[in-house]
Amino acid sequence: MSSTVLGLVRASHLEPTVAVTVVAGLLAHGVGHAWPGVAAVAATVLASQLATGWTNDALDAGRDAAVGRTDKPVAAGAVRRRTVAVAAAVAATATPLLALTTNPVAALWATVGLLSALLYDWPLKSSPVSVLPYAVSFGALPAFVVLALPGAPAPPAWLVVAAALLGAGAHFANVLPDLADDARTGVRGLPHRLGPAGSRVAAAGLLLAATVALVVGPPGPPSWLGWSAVAVAAVVPPLGWYGGRAATRAGGRPVAVFRAVMVVALIDVVLLVASGRVV
Repeated sequence: MSSTVLGLVRASHLEPTVAVTVVAGLLAHGVGHAWPGVAAVAATVLASQLATGWTNDALDAGRDAAVGRTDKPVAAGAVRRRTVAVAAAVAATATPLLALTTNPVAALWATVGLLSALLYDWPLKSSPVSVLPYAVSFGALPAFVVLALPGAPAPPAWLVVAAALLGAGAHFANVLPDLADDARTGVRGLPHRLGPAGSRVAAAGLLLAATVALVVGPPGPPSWLGWSAVAVAAVVPPLGWYGGRAATRAGGRPVAVFRAVMVVALIDVVLLVASGRVV
């Protein structure tokens, strides 16, 4: 049992799952949710992330085994593919049920975000529009968080746009470490068509655009804290690429690229919470 649980944890894409759940919880607190609301938002987003990660690993087990991904527990035989698929189904079912503890409108957006993420897992990962599910799912996240407030206030358009830009940038950064392995197994999403250089430029530009949208979108003049966040968003991705090259030379996977995205996302949410200019 303990090995199965450990395998499920490893198959959940733990780092992004934790990061996105923390970001959602911070945002929920920042927009004015009481602690029960924060807990409902975090639980919903956690279930959605688990469903997406487990579905990804269950579907990709054959490809991961073909390229020798020993870090993937299903491909490595640490947990059965069927176990991961069942866990994904349970988490996917739990997501709208947990979201309904807020209100039906918010639950609809949480479900849209989940369905979009699952469509990326199959069949859109290997299509020219592979970036679209990332943009939709990330954009749906703050919409769900704001709509989950009492009275279901409309989420600001600039907040949804900023999250969608962040999600699109995350897609390009997330795929970068796997471009070679994906090419061997026939995956041809938009980053694969642009290539490493184009994907790096796209990731950096989209992450910077997301931060700028968060700085200039709210009413009133941007603060010095906001412009500082823009400067950090311009610097962090190149540092991630540098760290990724160092990891590659050492024989590891260049995961620093995607970690840079998580850093930018956390900075953006802290900026929002500190500014108090969301809804």
